[in-house]
Amino acid sequence: MKNLKSLLVVLVSLCGGGCASHAPQPAQPGGAPPGEVWLTPEQVKDAHLEIEPTGDQPVGGMVRAPGRVTFDDLRVGHVFSPVTGRITKIIAQPGQRVKKGEPLCVIQSPDLGSAVSDMAKAQASLFQAERDWKRQKDLLELHAAAQRDYEMAESTYLNAKAEMERAQRKAQLLRNSGLDNVTQEYVLPSPIDGEVIMRGANPGLEVSGQYSGGGAVELFTVGELDRVWVLADVYELDISRIKKGAPVTVGVLSYPGQTFSGEVEWISGALDPISHTAKVRCSIANPDNKLRPEMFGTASISVNPDRKFAVRRSALLLMGEQPVVFAQIGTTPNGLLRFERRPIAVDEMADGIYVPVRNGVERDEKVVVNGGVLLLGML
Repeated sequence: MKNLKSLLVVLVSLCGGGCASHAPQPAQPGGAPPGEVWLTPEQVKDAHLEIEPTGDQPVGGMVRAPGRVTFDDLRVGHVFSPVTGRITKIIAQPGQRVKKGEPLCVIQSPDLGSAVSDMAKAQASLFQAERDWKRQKDLLELHAAAQRDYEMAESTYLNAKAEMERAQRKAQLLRNSGLDNVTQEYVLPSPIDGEVIMRGANPGLEVSGQYSGGGAVELFTVGELDRVWVLADVYELDISRIKKGAPVTVGVLSYPGQTFSGEVEWISGALDPISHTAKVRCSIANPDNKLRPEMFGTASISVNPDRKFAVRRSALLLMGEQPVVFAQIGTTPNGLLRFERRPIAVDEMADGIYVPVRNGVERDEKVVVNGGVLLLGML
């Protein structure tokens, strides 16, 4: 109530009995000219005005960049079928947790029979080639065979041995992954521990083998979402300010007002040739699994601020589209403090408490940094 009475007294004294007229009034003896407000020190105290001199301040302690949420590549497995065939059974469902090696689905495939058959044929060929090579070697030592025949037999043996090793590796790979020689069914295993995040497999679906050169499709995605990556696109101008390990906060549209914390893990060594931005990979904690791959968000990366001539952001007021501040320009002969409204130009793109000044106030001038809206209402 005391503050309200004080402000009313100020308004009455400033109006000088002419409040009914909206036309600009010339300066009167003892009255403030247009664009100024005069207050006693007691009124400044009662209005809780905060006044601060301008000068060099830390500016731009944050770089903001658009980004996209992705999986942590070391904590996700994209599962394809190594064999061509038909899915006969689905075992793992989305949201289910699986261990490494546990079955995801069953695929009936002719590739399994071919792998076993290829290994048997390769084994027979190797046996025959080895016998021929040894016989030619013995004949050569007895001078009963030509050197050329011996070299041909040796080459055939080495080729058969390489083919046998290839067939064995392929069969071993399928056998370790769940090959059933009797039913010709292949059990597709999980490559890592995690949660089934996506399932693209359905019973009866025909799939192409990853090793057959066909167009293999991703059947399952298994991974962990308790920590994700955010790939931020940072403009060329800001790259030098960002350091590995810098703190990062991320906001997304799905959760307004909520941020997720992490740090910078990696900065790209090359720029995108079109946008001239660099990828900055941020590792973000996601304990509640709220962040999901392909979400768009904004990454706020902490950087070392620059020192520039600046004013506190709270000092800025808007008159239409023009920012203004109130500068203290001295006192009247009777001891009233004079506050002048000033248009000001600032770099509004800067982050932080302070904004760089382009023009409007001089260095070391005192400006109202809190409570200026009361002065604006007195004009």
